[in-house]
Amino acid sequence: MSIDANGDVTLQGVSLRSLPKVSLHDHLDGALRPATIIELADAIGLEVPETDAAALGTWFAKQSDSGSLVEYLKTFDLTTAVMQTQEGLTRVAREFVQDLAADGVIYGEVRWAPEQHLARGLTLEQTVEAVQQGIEEGEDAADRSGRSIRVGQLITAMRHTDRALEIAELAVDFRGRGAVGFDIAGPEDGFPPSNHRAAFDYLAENFFPVTVHAGEAAGPASIRSALLDGRALRLGHGVRIAEDLQVVTQEGDEVQVQFGDLARWVRDREIPLELSPSSNLQTGAIAAWGNTLADHPFDLLYQLGFAVTVNVDNRTMSATSLTRELALLVEAFEYDLDDLETFQFNAAAAAFLPVEEREELVEIIAEGFDA
Repeated sequence: MSIDANGDVTLQGVSLRSLPKVSLHDHLDGALRPATIIELADAIGLEVPETDAAALGTWFAKQSDSGSLVEYLKTFDLTTAVMQTQEGLTRVAREFVQDLAADGVIYGEVRWAPEQHLARGLTLEQTVEAVQQGIEEGEDAADRSGRSIRVGQLITAMRHTDRALEIAELAVDFRGRGAVGFDIAGPEDGFPPSNHRAAFDYLAENFFPVTVHAGEAAGPASIRSALLDGRALRLGHGVRIAEDLQVVTQEGDEVQVQFGDLARWVRDREIPLELSPSSNLQTGAIAAWGNTLADHPFDLLYQLGFAVTVNVDNRTMSATSLTRELALLVEAFEYDLDDLETFQFNAAAAAFLPVEEREELVEIIAEGFDA
Protein backbone atom coordinates (compact mmCIF):
# COMPACT_ATOMS: atom_id res chain seq x y z
CA MET A 1 0.00 0.00 0.00
CA SER A 2 1.29 3.46 -0.89
CA ILE A 3 0.05 7.05 -0.48
CA ASP A 4 0.58 9.73 -3.14
CA ALA A 5 1.00 13.50 -2.75
CA ASN A 6 -2.78 14.03 -2.96
CA GLY A 7 -3.47 11.63 -0.10
CA ASP A 8 -4.82 8.88 -2.35
CA VAL A 9 -3.96 5.33 -1.37
CA THR A 10 -2.89 2.68 -3.84
CA LEU A 11 -3.38 -1.01 -3.05
CA GLN A 12 -2.31 -3.74 -5.46
CA GLY A 13 -1.80 -1.00 -8.04
CA VAL A 14 -5.36 0.32 -7.65
CA SER A 15 -6.43 3.74 -6.35
CA LEU A 16 -8.76 3.21 -3.39
CA ARG A 17 -10.41 6.56 -4.03
CA SER A 18 -11.40 5.46 -7.54
CA LEU A 19 -13.15 2.31 -6.33
CA PRO A 20 -16.97 2.41 -6.12
CA LYS A 21 -18.14 2.65 -2.51
CA VAL A 22 -21.33 2.71 -0.46
CA SER A 23 -21.61 4.93 2.64
CA LEU A 24 -24.33 4.10 5.17
CA HIS A 25 -23.36 5.91 8.38
CA ASP A 26 -22.46 9.54 7.68
CA HIS A 27 -23.82 12.49 9.69
CA LEU A 28 -24.59 15.73 7.85
CA ASP A 29 -23.66 17.88 10.84
CA GLY A 30 -20.43 15.92 11.16
CA ALA A 31 -19.31 16.46 7.58
CA LEU A 32 -18.91 20.19 7.07
CA ARG A 33 -15.91 21.67 5.32
CA PRO A 34 -14.01 23.82 7.86
CA ALA A 35 -13.91 26.69 5.35
CA THR A 36 -17.69 26.52 5.00
CA ILE A 37 -18.14 26.63 8.78
CA ILE A 38 -16.06 29.81 8.92
CA GLU A 39 -17.99 31.49 6.09
CA LEU A 40 -21.43 30.54 7.43
CA ALA A 41 -20.45 31.58 10.95
CA ASP A 42 -19.26 34.95 9.71
CA ALA A 43 -22.57 35.49 7.90
CA ILE A 44 -24.55 35.09 11.15
CA GLY A 45 -22.02 36.76 13.46
CA LEU A 46 -21.00 33.54 15.23
CA GLU A 47 -17.56 33.32 16.84
CA VAL A 48 -15.48 30.27 15.91
CA PRO A 49 -12.47 28.88 17.80
CA GLU A 50 -10.21 29.21 14.73
CA THR A 51 -10.57 31.49 11.69
CA ASP A 52 -8.21 29.51 9.47
CA ALA A 53 -9.74 26.44 7.79
CA ALA A 54 -6.77 24.15 8.43
CA ALA A 55 -6.52 25.23 12.04
CA LEU A 56 -10.26 24.71 12.55
CA GLY A 57 -9.99 21.22 11.09
CA THR A 58 -7.22 20.46 13.57
CA TRP A 59 -9.36 21.87 16.41
CA PHE A 60 -12.21 19.49 15.55
CA ALA A 61 -9.91 16.47 15.46
CA LYS A 62 -8.30 17.40 18.78
CA GLN A 63 -11.63 18.04 20.52
CA SER A 64 -12.99 14.74 19.23
CA ASP A 65 -10.13 12.62 20.57
CA SER A 66 -11.67 12.55 24.04
CA GLY A 67 -12.44 8.87 24.49
CA SER A 68 -15.99 9.85 25.44
CA LEU A 69 -19.09 9.98 23.24
CA VAL A 70 -20.61 12.71 25.42
CA GLU A 71 -17.55 14.96 24.99
CA TYR A 72 -17.29 14.05 21.31
CA LEU A 73 -20.87 15.17 20.73
CA LYS A 74 -20.14 18.67 22.11
CA THR A 75 -18.27 19.56 18.90
CA PHE A 76 -21.61 19.47 17.10
CA ASP A 77 -22.72 22.63 18.90
CA LEU A 78 -20.63 24.57 16.38
CA THR A 79 -21.65 22.72 13.24
CA THR A 80 -25.37 22.77 13.98
CA ALA A 81 -25.17 26.48 14.82
CA VAL A 82 -24.30 27.31 11.20
CA MET A 83 -27.05 25.01 9.85
CA GLN A 84 -30.08 27.01 11.00
CA THR A 85 -31.07 28.64 7.70
CA GLN A 86 -32.32 27.28 4.42
CA GLU A 87 -29.21 28.59 2.68
CA GLY A 88 -26.89 27.02 5.23
CA LEU A 89 -28.60 23.62 5.14
CA THR A 90 -28.72 23.55 1.36
CA ARG A 91 -25.07 24.48 0.99
CA VAL A 92 -23.89 21.94 3.55
CA ALA A 93 -25.97 19.18 1.93
CA ARG A 94 -24.73 20.10 -1.56
CA GLU A 95 -21.08 20.01 -0.48
CA PHE A 96 -21.71 16.79 1.45
CA VAL A 97 -22.77 15.04 -1.76
CA GLN A 98 -19.94 16.56 -3.80
CA ASP A 99 -17.36 15.40 -1.25
CA LEU A 100 -18.81 11.88 -1.27
CA ALA A 101 -18.70 11.73 -5.06
CA ALA A 102 -15.08 12.92 -5.09
CA ASP A 103 -14.29 10.05 -2.72
CA GLY A 104 -15.71 7.45 -5.10
CA VAL A 105 -19.04 6.94 -3.31
CA ILE A 106 -21.83 5.87 -5.67
CA TYR A 107 -24.59 5.60 -3.06
CA GLY A 108 -24.82 7.25 0.33
CA GLU A 109 -27.27 7.78 3.13
CA VAL A 110 -27.03 10.99 5.12
CA ARG A 111 -28.42 11.05 8.65
CA TRP A 112 -29.36 14.24 10.42
CA ALA A 113 -31.89 15.47 12.98
CA PRO A 114 -34.34 18.12 11.71
CA GLU A 115 -35.30 19.07 15.28
CA GLN A 116 -31.80 20.51 15.77
CA HIS A 117 -32.18 23.07 13.00
CA LEU A 118 -35.15 25.19 14.09
CA ALA A 119 -33.40 27.96 16.03
CA ARG A 120 -33.87 30.60 13.30
CA GLY A 121 -37.50 29.94 12.52
CA LEU A 122 -37.50 27.08 10.04
CA THR A 123 -40.20 24.42 10.33
CA LEU A 124 -39.37 20.71 10.35
CA GLU A 125 -40.70 20.41 6.81
CA GLN A 126 -38.63 23.35 5.59
CA THR A 127 -35.43 21.84 6.96
CA VAL A 128 -36.02 18.56 5.12
CA GLU A 129 -36.84 20.42 1.91
CA ALA A 130 -33.68 22.54 2.23
CA VAL A 131 -31.48 19.47 2.72
CA GLN A 132 -33.15 17.68 -0.18
CA GLN A 133 -32.53 20.69 -2.43
CA GLY A 134 -28.85 20.57 -1.52
CA ILE A 135 -28.66 16.83 -2.13
CA GLU A 136 -30.18 17.19 -5.60
CA GLU A 137 -27.86 20.09 -6.44
CA GLY A 138 -24.91 17.98 -5.31
CA GLU A 139 -26.03 15.01 -7.37
CA ASP A 140 -26.39 17.26 -10.44
CA ALA A 141 -22.95 18.79 -9.88
CA ALA A 142 -21.41 15.33 -9.53
CA ASP A 143 -23.11 14.22 -12.72
CA ARG A 144 -21.71 17.19 -14.61
CA SER A 145 -18.22 16.25 -13.42
CA GLY A 146 -18.61 12.72 -14.76
CA ARG A 147 -19.48 11.03 -11.46
CA SER A 148 -22.76 9.32 -10.65
CA ILE A 149 -24.05 9.33 -7.09
CA ARG A 150 -27.37 8.98 -5.32
CA VAL A 151 -27.98 10.04 -1.72
CA GLY A 152 -30.97 9.35 0.51
CA GLN A 153 -31.94 10.97 3.81
CA LEU A 154 -32.10 9.12 7.11
CA ILE A 155 -34.41 11.34 9.14
CA THR A 156 -33.15 11.18 12.72
CA ALA A 157 -34.73 11.83 16.12
CA MET A 158 -32.68 12.77 19.17
CA ARG A 159 -32.98 9.97 21.70
CA HIS A 160 -32.80 12.30 24.74
CA THR A 161 -35.82 14.39 23.65
CA ASP A 162 -39.50 13.52 23.32
CA ARG A 163 -40.10 14.24 19.61
CA ALA A 164 -39.41 10.79 18.16
CA LEU A 165 -42.98 10.07 17.09
CA GLU A 166 -43.29 13.49 15.45
CA ILE A 167 -39.99 12.93 13.60
CA ALA A 168 -41.08 9.43 12.57
CA GLU A 169 -44.24 10.91 11.06
CA LEU A 170 -42.10 13.50 9.27
CA ALA A 171 -39.89 10.76 7.83
CA VAL A 172 -42.82 8.76 6.52
CA ASP A 173 -44.35 11.92 5.05
CA PHE A 174 -41.17 12.50 3.04
CA ARG A 175 -40.99 8.93 1.74
CA GLY A 176 -40.57 9.24 -2.02
CA ARG A 177 -39.36 12.82 -1.55
CA GLY A 178 -35.86 12.07 -0.31
CA ALA A 179 -36.32 10.15 2.95
CA VAL A 180 -35.27 6.49 2.83
CA GLY A 181 -35.05 5.60 6.53
CA PHE A 182 -35.20 6.61 10.19
CA ASP A 183 -32.66 6.68 13.01
CA ILE A 184 -32.26 7.81 16.60
CA ALA A 185 -28.99 9.44 17.66
CA GLY A 186 -27.43 11.37 20.51
CA PRO A 187 -26.33 10.15 23.96
CA GLU A 188 -26.93 6.40 23.93
CA ASP A 189 -26.24 5.35 27.51
CA GLY A 190 -29.35 5.93 29.61
CA PHE A 191 -31.61 6.61 26.62
CA PRO A 192 -32.58 3.18 25.24
CA PRO A 193 -34.64 2.68 22.08
CA SER A 194 -37.47 1.40 24.28
CA ASN A 195 -38.11 5.03 25.30
CA HIS A 196 -39.38 5.63 21.77
CA ARG A 197 -41.48 2.52 21.27
CA ALA A 198 -44.47 4.51 19.96
CA ALA A 199 -42.35 5.98 17.16
CA PHE A 200 -40.96 2.59 16.21
CA ASP A 201 -44.46 1.07 16.26
CA TYR A 202 -45.60 3.79 13.85
CA LEU A 203 -42.66 3.17 11.52
CA ALA A 204 -43.26 -0.59 11.54
CA GLU A 205 -46.94 -0.09 10.77
CA ASN A 206 -45.89 1.99 7.77
CA PHE A 207 -43.14 -0.42 6.66
CA PHE A 208 -40.52 2.31 6.92
CA PRO A 209 -36.89 1.15 7.32
CA VAL A 210 -35.07 1.78 10.58
CA THR A 211 -31.45 1.84 11.67
CA VAL A 212 -30.65 2.57 15.31
CA HIS A 213 -27.50 3.86 16.99
CA ALA A 214 -26.71 1.02 19.38
CA GLY A 215 -23.65 -0.74 20.73
CA GLU A 216 -21.44 2.36 20.74
CA ALA A 217 -21.66 4.05 24.15
CA ALA A 218 -23.76 1.24 25.61
CA GLY A 219 -23.48 -2.52 25.38
CA PRO A 220 -25.53 -5.54 24.33
CA ALA A 221 -28.66 -4.41 26.21
CA SER A 222 -28.84 -1.36 23.93
CA ILE A 223 -28.47 -3.56 20.85
CA ARG A 224 -31.17 -5.88 22.14
CA SER A 225 -33.54 -2.92 22.58
CA ALA A 226 -32.71 -1.65 19.08
CA LEU A 227 -33.72 -5.01 17.62
CA LEU A 228 -36.78 -5.73 19.80
CA ASP A 229 -38.17 -2.25 20.47
CA GLY A 230 -36.84 -0.49 17.38
CA ARG A 231 -37.15 -3.38 14.90
CA ALA A 232 -33.83 -2.13 13.52
CA LEU A 233 -32.78 -3.53 10.16
CA ARG A 234 -29.22 -2.26 10.77
CA LEU A 235 -27.18 -1.37 13.82
CA GLY A 236 -25.57 2.08 13.91
CA HIS A 237 -22.04 1.12 14.97
CA GLY A 238 -23.02 -2.08 16.80
CA VAL A 239 -19.36 -2.67 17.62
CA ARG A 240 -20.10 -3.73 21.20
CA ILE A 241 -21.91 -6.82 19.95
CA ALA A 242 -18.42 -8.26 20.41
CA GLU A 243 -19.08 -8.16 24.17
CA ASP A 244 -21.48 -11.04 23.55
CA LEU A 245 -18.62 -13.15 22.19
CA GLN A 246 -16.22 -15.12 24.35
CA VAL A 247 -12.87 -16.17 22.93
CA VAL A 248 -12.40 -19.74 24.13
CA THR A 249 -9.00 -20.50 22.58
CA GLN A 250 -6.60 -18.62 20.35
CA GLU A 251 -3.56 -20.10 18.63
CA GLY A 252 -1.98 -17.81 16.06
CA ASP A 253 -4.67 -16.89 13.55
CA GLU A 254 -6.99 -19.67 14.77
CA VAL A 255 -9.64 -18.43 17.18
CA GLN A 256 -12.48 -20.38 18.75
CA VAL A 257 -15.37 -18.23 19.89
CA GLN A 258 -18.48 -18.94 21.94
CA PHE A 259 -21.50 -16.91 20.81
CA GLY A 260 -24.09 -15.41 23.11
CA ASP A 261 -27.68 -15.61 21.90
CA LEU A 262 -27.72 -11.95 20.84
CA ALA A 263 -24.48 -12.15 18.85
CA ARG A 264 -25.58 -15.35 17.15
CA TRP A 265 -28.90 -13.75 16.18
CA VAL A 266 -27.19 -10.69 14.69
CA ARG A 267 -24.65 -12.82 12.82
CA ASP A 268 -27.08 -15.49 11.58
CA ARG A 269 -29.72 -12.96 10.51
CA GLU A 270 -26.99 -10.95 8.69
CA ILE A 271 -28.02 -7.74 10.46
CA PRO A 272 -25.55 -5.17 9.11
CA LEU A 273 -23.11 -3.48 11.47
CA GLU A 274 -22.36 0.15 10.54
CA LEU A 275 -18.82 0.13 11.92
CA SER A 276 -16.82 3.38 11.93
CA PRO A 277 -13.20 2.53 12.84
CA SER A 278 -11.74 5.99 13.56
CA SER A 279 -14.84 7.25 15.35
CA ASN A 280 -15.11 4.07 17.44
CA LEU A 281 -11.55 4.70 18.60
CA GLN A 282 -12.17 8.40 19.34
CA THR A 283 -15.33 7.84 21.39
CA GLY A 284 -13.98 4.94 23.43
CA ALA A 285 -16.44 2.47 21.91
CA ILE A 286 -13.63 -0.11 21.63
CA ALA A 287 -11.98 0.66 24.98
CA ALA A 288 -12.71 -2.87 26.20
CA TRP A 289 -10.35 -4.23 23.56
CA GLY A 290 -7.63 -1.58 23.46
CA ASN A 291 -6.74 1.91 22.31
CA THR A 292 -5.38 1.40 18.79
CA LEU A 293 -7.11 0.60 15.56
CA ALA A 294 -5.46 -2.82 15.51
CA ASP A 295 -7.42 -3.57 18.71
CA HIS A 296 -10.76 -2.88 17.03
CA PRO A 297 -12.92 -6.04 16.95
CA PHE A 298 -13.71 -5.27 13.29
CA ASP A 299 -11.55 -8.13 12.04
CA LEU A 300 -12.90 -10.60 14.59
CA LEU A 301 -16.45 -9.77 13.55
CA TYR A 302 -15.53 -9.99 9.88
CA GLN A 303 -13.82 -13.36 10.24
CA LEU A 304 -16.80 -14.71 12.18
CA GLY A 305 -19.15 -13.83 9.33
CA PHE A 306 -20.92 -10.73 10.62
CA ALA A 307 -22.23 -8.36 7.95
CA VAL A 308 -19.62 -5.65 8.56
CA THR A 309 -19.65 -2.37 6.69
CA VAL A 310 -17.13 0.49 6.78
CA ASN A 311 -18.24 4.04 7.51
CA VAL A 312 -16.92 7.48 8.44
CA ASP A 313 -19.53 8.54 11.03
CA ASN A 314 -18.33 12.16 11.13
CA ARG A 315 -15.81 13.20 8.52
CA THR A 316 -15.05 16.58 10.08
CA MET A 317 -14.54 15.30 13.63
CA SER A 318 -12.39 12.38 12.51
CA ALA A 319 -10.63 14.28 9.68
CA THR A 320 -11.38 11.30 7.50
CA SER A 321 -13.01 9.92 4.37
CA LEU A 322 -14.26 6.50 3.36
CA THR A 323 -11.05 6.00 1.38
CA ARG A 324 -9.01 6.77 4.50
CA GLU A 325 -11.05 4.42 6.68
CA LEU A 326 -10.48 1.58 4.20
CA ALA A 327 -6.77 2.37 4.10
CA LEU A 328 -6.55 2.29 7.89
CA LEU A 329 -8.18 -1.14 7.94
CA VAL A 330 -5.77 -2.38 5.27
CA GLU A 331 -2.86 -1.15 7.38
CA ALA A 332 -4.23 -2.68 10.60
CA PHE A 333 -5.40 -6.05 9.27
CA GLU A 334 -3.59 -6.55 5.94
CA TYR A 335 -6.79 -6.68 3.92
CA ASP A 336 -6.65 -6.94 0.14
CA LEU A 337 -8.99 -5.71 -2.59
CA ASP A 338 -11.23 -8.77 -2.25
CA ASP A 339 -11.86 -7.88 1.38
CA LEU A 340 -12.65 -4.26 0.54
CA GLU A 341 -15.02 -5.42 -2.18
CA THR A 342 -16.82 -7.62 0.35
CA PHE A 343 -17.35 -4.63 2.64
CA GLN A 344 -18.92 -2.71 -0.26
CA PHE A 345 -21.13 -5.67 -1.19
CA ASN A 346 -22.31 -5.82 2.43
CA ALA A 347 -23.12 -2.12 2.40
CA ALA A 348 -24.95 -2.32 -0.93
CA ALA A 349 -27.05 -5.22 0.34
CA ALA A 350 -27.89 -3.20 3.47
CA ALA A 351 -28.92 0.00 1.67
CA PHE A 352 -32.48 1.18 2.22
CA LEU A 353 -33.36 0.73 -1.44
CA PRO A 354 -35.58 -1.64 -3.42
CA VAL A 355 -33.89 -4.96 -4.14
CA GLU A 356 -33.53 -4.17 -7.84
CA GLU A 357 -31.55 -1.03 -7.05
CA ARG A 358 -29.40 -2.86 -4.52
CA GLU A 359 -28.58 -5.45 -7.14
CA GLU A 360 -27.61 -2.66 -9.52
CA LEU A 361 -25.22 -1.28 -6.88
CA VAL A 362 -23.66 -4.71 -6.50
CA GLU A 363 -23.09 -4.89 -10.25
CA ILE A 364 -21.48 -1.43 -10.32
CA ILE A 365 -19.20 -2.37 -7.44
CA ALA A 366 -18.19 -5.66 -9.07
CA GLU A 367 -17.43 -3.94 -12.37
CA GLY A 368 -15.42 -1.23 -10.63
CA PHE A 369 -13.29 -3.65 -8.63
CA ASP A 370 -12.79 -5.95 -11.64
CA ALA A 371 -11.63 -3.00 -13.74
